[in-house]
Amino acid sequence: MGRNTRKRRTPLATKAVAASAALALGGGGLIWANFYASAHEENSANQTKAAGAQIATIQCPDVGQKLTDVPDGARQGVDKELANLDKQISEAYTRLASTRQAQAGDPGFVNNAILGPLKSKRVAAIDRIGINIRRVGGQAPGNLEQLAECKGMAADANTNDGNPGGGQNNDGQDQGQDNGGQDQGGDNGQDQGQGGNGGQADNGPAAGDFINIEDVQPNSRNLPNGLAANGDGGSTGSFTTTCGTNENENRNSDNVIVAPGVSNGAQHQHDYVGNQDNDAFTSDEQFLQADTSCQNQGDKSTYYWPVLRVQDGQNEVDANAPGGGQDGNVGTIQQVAQVELKFVGNKKSDVVAMPTALRIITGDAKAFTNGLKNANTSWSCTGFEDRQVTDKYPICPEGSSVVRTSNFQSCWDGQNIDSANHRDHVAFVQADGSCPQGFQAIPQLQAKLVYDIPAPQIENGQVQNAYALDGFPEQLHKPITDHNDFINFFDENVMNQMVQCINNGEDCQ
Repeated sequence: MGRNTRKRRTPLATKAVAASAALALGGGGLIWANFYASAHEENSANQTKAAGAQIATIQCPDVGQKLTDVPDGARQGVDKELANLDKQISEAYTRLASTRQAQAGDPGFVNNAILGPLKSKRVAAIDRIGINIRRVGGQAPGNLEQLAECKGMAADANTNDGNPGGGQNNDGQDQGQDNGGQDQGGDNGQDQGQGGNGGQADNGPAAGDFINIEDVQPNSRNLPNGLAANGDGGSTGSFTTTCGTNENENRNSDNVIVAPGVSNGAQHQHDYVGNQDNDAFTSDEQFLQADTSCQNQGDKSTYYWPVLRVQDGQNEVDANAPGGGQDGNVGTIQQVAQVELKFVGNKKSDVVAMPTALRIITGDAKAFTNGLKNANTSWSCTGFEDRQVTDKYPICPEGSSVVRTSNFQSCWDGQNIDSANHRDHVAFVQADGSCPQGFQAIPQLQAKLVYDIPAPQIENGQVQNAYALDGFPEQLHKPITDHNDFINFFDENVMNQMVQCINNGEDCQ
């Protein structure tokens, strides 16, 4: 992680413009066994229309999630190549979105002009990943080259893909379940190629990505509470840390967990609260020396998430910069109205202290193309928080605000502060609330973000003043791609206080 040289942070606009490479986050969900077929490969009577209209985006195997054992000496080189893979996908998507007329006249255009060249570039990058691993004596997975081929993906593809629940309990969040009859992962067949949404046009979101919160059935999901009200030997307390709402607009498009040393490694802007020195080049030692926005100065942890924007046709400071307009993120960034960061206990056992510099990513920035395995999204409205949606942005009634909730993994392997795919060292609780074998319970971070956003207007299948997450352009700004990041830099004494409060059933801050 640590580096001897680093680039100092500059204001968002200056830093974004200066960033020379639009490299992307290398994290994301597990690779699915069967990928959506390109529309032009289907036996359709109208292949020209299929090629031009049905292929909304590009779906590629997530190489990073196959790399479960990367030697420390290879991490830096591998992370940069993973970011390069994501840059390649984004560039291919940009070409896909800008050549609709050529696609309409040639059903083979997508394969020949976009997916074929993309595969060649991915083969070379994947080969360099193997070289980096073998150079330090490691052994690269033998089937990496099979992950080079990408597919076209239709806008109405169902990312649930026959895997309800995503194979995990998500600390009480059952992702991918029926949700009272709502489609989990698609957009009800709405065509992505609509205009008039304030700037995104073909890049989304579509009208079908929104739902009136009053149309969502109450108690349609097993809502997380993280508490052990009926647990046998559980820990029922809580610890709340107050770190502000990023009033000073501390933002950049880096991701120090997944793409350390890579400028614009996320390809979308993050809001940061807590530690004030988070960029791609920040070492653990520099985190510990930095200022914090938290009231408790013993909390120098960093908490960050993708910004929300209203696509109102207005230019932000990053309108022509990497992480902003150059990566398909447009419109006015919304200031968070309320941030609640609470750590809670485990239903079955006491919790243990989190180690310094423990890294946790929850959710998947690529869930639209990866599938729901690592998705961990919860959208609602104030006053309606018994109604939760996963693959829709809620339209809230007047006087109600949009709510984003992320409940983090709360089981730790007891040894590692990170893992090669940034997933395997932590886990969600099992169905009974206990941790998997070999893991121990740690305080669960629950992050609640509230936004005062004007409700989008939808008429005749068109959406005006849509709001949407920043994200990778090929993810079409789908709500299912919401995610949240945390690195623990609590002072040891404060962490011990947190553990004591939670295990004693107290509520502290």
